[in-house]
Amino acid sequence: MPKSLYVLLLIAYTSFVVAQPSQQKKLEESKAKIQKEILANEQKLQTVKKKEKSVVHVIDLQNQKIKLKESLIATTEKQTQLLSNGMQSNELKIKRLDHELHLLKADYAEMILKSYKSRSEESRAMFILSSSSFLQAYKRLQYMKQYSSYRVMQGKEIESKSKELLNFYDKLKVQKSQKEQLIAENEKEKTSLEVEKKEQQQIVLSLQKDQKKIIAEIKKKHQQAKAIDKEIDRLIRKAIAEANRKAALARAAKEKALKEKLAKEKALADKLAKEKLARELAAKEKAVASKSNIKANPTVVTKPKVVVAAKEVPKKAAPVSTTKMELTSEGKLVSDNFKANRGRLPWPVDRGEVFLGFGTQPHPVYKTLTIQNSGLSITTYKGAKARAVFAGEVFSVIAIANSKAVMIQHGDYFTVYQNLGTINVAKGDKVTAKQPLGTINTNADGKTLLKFTLCENVNYVNPKPWLSAK
Repeated sequence: MPKSLYVLLLIAYTSFVVAQPSQQKKLEESKAKIQKEILANEQKLQTVKKKEKSVVHVIDLQNQKIKLKESLIATTEKQTQLLSNGMQSNELKIKRLDHELHLLKADYAEMILKSYKSRSEESRAMFILSSSSFLQAYKRLQYMKQYSSYRVMQGKEIESKSKELLNFYDKLKVQKSQKEQLIAENEKEKTSLEVEKKEQQQIVLSLQKDQKKIIAEIKKKHQQAKAIDKEIDRLIRKAIAEANRKAALARAAKEKALKEKLAKEKALADKLAKEKLARELAAKEKAVASKSNIKANPTVVTKPKVVVAAKEVPKKAAPVSTTKMELTSEGKLVSDNFKANRGRLPWPVDRGEVFLGFGTQPHPVYKTLTIQNSGLSITTYKGAKARAVFAGEVFSVIAIANSKAVMIQHGDYFTVYQNLGTINVAKGDKVTAKQPLGTINTNADGKTLLKFTLCENVNYVNPKPWLSAK
């Protein structure tokens, strides 16, 4: 084998060996995190089963649990595969070491045999004395010393290789044990997963009995959500129209002031021009009058025509946009800062989980029923407070049915916090990031749910990518 190829293979092999423990550690950490999430989900599920009447929430938590278990099984399978790779690597090492040890022992045995044949002091002395010259005798003496040292070195190398071989056998034994344990764990989790899926099916079957009633309730809530979204849209359009109207007035006032300035400058220039012309005409008339033939040939003096400027027809005011806000320099700064924090905004609750994501999606139980969610529905604990995700100004406090919503403006972005009970802020208040806005309602089923929406002008956007990772 070429030396360069051997070196490359050695580097690749070493990298693989070094990377394995690191990968195993990462998988172990990931596994521990998933197990912790499964435990938290199980506790939440048991609490919900006791307190809530909402079977839909139970199903959602059950779905989360199933996904977590599937993730745990996948992680364990990765660990098993990594161990298998490690075992295969160690088996190759054992074969290589075994082969090297076999060659070393054979070489050592041959040396011992030769040494045995020439073990007498007399034969060694004769070997040196039979030299044809002093130089040859010296070289033979050095050879005998080196041969003796080489024997000792070979013996030590055999001992070292034997220990290394035993070490790899021990490692392989541990890896086999770990692999068996992981396989057993996975089988247990797979059995548990099947139980969870069967339980899920039972819950779904029980729901189908009250399907019409539940679907009607879901549609009613969906209509309520649409009414709130409609009101939010109306308020945002109103805010945009008002901001754009003020901007248009400011722009018109600026244009008017500029026109007046230009008109004054023109009037002054015209006045000076007329005065100059009048002086020139007077001088000309005087010169003509002094001539003797003024009576015979009267000079007709033509007066300059006065040009009357046409009246400016006022332009019709352009319609004010209600979909895109014209920002002031201050508003643009706030908007740019908000945009720059995409992916780093704090969550609107200090602790919670996404119950329903953004956009159109099938219902978790009734797959034929689609749900349109304009934001994120986040479940949290009883008594939790909604908090501002960024500094801004309270634009409006909306009261619809039995709940309230707070709208905060951040330039041309708006964040809305729905399903609040008590409110801690008022319209016009300046708020800071993470400032409490109000307490989130807990319904009769024991569910505490905050709906959080984000709008850029009148467009709803998915808030999830804007929030920081937990």
